[in-house]
Amino acid sequence: MFTSFSTALSALGAHSTAVDVVGNNLANLNTPGFKASAISFADLVTQSVGTALGETQVGFGVARPVTLRQFTQGAIHASNGTLDAAIQGDGFLVVKSPAGATLYTRGGQLVVDKAGNLLTAKGHRVLGWSEQGGVVNTNLPVSDVVVPVGSLRPPVATTDLSVDLNLNAAATAGPPPDQFSTSIEIFDSLGQSHVVSVNFTKSSTANQWDYSISIPNSDVSSPVAPVTGSISFDSSGRMTAPTLTDPMPAITISGYNNGAASQTVTWNLFNRTTPRLTQYSQPSAVSANSQNGSPAAQLIRVGLGDGGAILAQYTNGSQTMVGQLAMASIRNPESMVAVGDNNYQLSARSALPAIGVPNSGGRGTILGGAIESSTVDIAREFTNLIVFQRGYQANTRVVTTVDEISQETINLKR
Repeated sequence: MFTSFSTALSALGAHSTAVDVVGNNLANLNTPGFKASAISFADLVTQSVGTALGETQVGFGVARPVTLRQFTQGAIHASNGTLDAAIQGDGFLVVKSPAGATLYTRGGQLVVDKAGNLLTAKGHRVLGWSEQGGVVNTNLPVSDVVVPVGSLRPPVATTDLSVDLNLNAAATAGPPPDQFSTSIEIFDSLGQSHVVSVNFTKSSTANQWDYSISIPNSDVSSPVAPVTGSISFDSSGRMTAPTLTDPMPAITISGYNNGAASQTVTWNLFNRTTPRLTQYSQPSAVSANSQNGSPAAQLIRVGLGDGGAILAQYTNGSQTMVGQLAMASIRNPESMVAVGDNNYQLSARSALPAIGVPNSGGRGTILGGAIESSTVDIAREFTNLIVFQRGYQANTRVVTTVDEISQETINLKR
């Protein structure tokens, strides 16, 4: 009978721990990436009472409860943070504490410090791959992700341009011959823009146009001779010359007034294997043009794209990948130990993490501009709170009852 005291006391301790777990879950109801814990009870070894082994068994109470972190998927909702990351599926972001310890987290509220280091909201460095020589190489070991901060992107000199257009098949050779002109902006090595003009003149030869590529004389110290040639079409309006194997027209520009380096700009007449020029009975018109140069540009913002790519946007409208977040897959995440700040560390029972690119090797993916919500279910936690409270109250009643019985037993001597 008197073992009931220790039995009831073990239950009071276990239910008190359970209430602590519920309280912690409810406290983190709005913590991004938080995973709720469940509590597991287990009874202690029993003792046999009487001579018949096993017919009458009395337990010694409940063992210290075990908490189990439940790594279920939390709801994902959009956020206003350009660097916010939500993990969909299995896996963790890999971070490094100020003390140098490698930790794992699903909290995706990320920021950048003044040096360009990508950090969690609590100041832990996020690991992945950074741009090196214009390339993000995910085959290298992971390291701190560093993004450009306030940097000026150097200009890119134009080396290739293209124009998609139609030349009117109803044009005549005159006199005077029908003409059509278009222009496209290019950039030199210093990022200054120039205008290249392409002029078409209807030739006296059927289905043929003469072209001339030139640059204004005011841009150079001495005039650059225009590049000339002819373009031929068949009876269906398809370009037949130059062919894909012929050298493409190119203009070499030297002696820029601003001191920029000489450059050769090639006019690409094909989109892979499809000619960009046609000759149909429609007004001559340009449908698209492009060139591969750009001026110097100031960084506007850095954001996180889907898949964990860090993207930098510049004032010239270009967008460049400057980093990639790494993800770790751990086969038994419930074995990890929570160390605060939404972080976990490996325990002796944890499998070694497999670190790689999101959405590969069984790892989940990363959604940019989103946050994973806590997995705490407030209704379930309140239900558990009531159950544990009733369990605690019931065991206090056991202590009271055993105390009354013991008093009655003592009074038998009187």
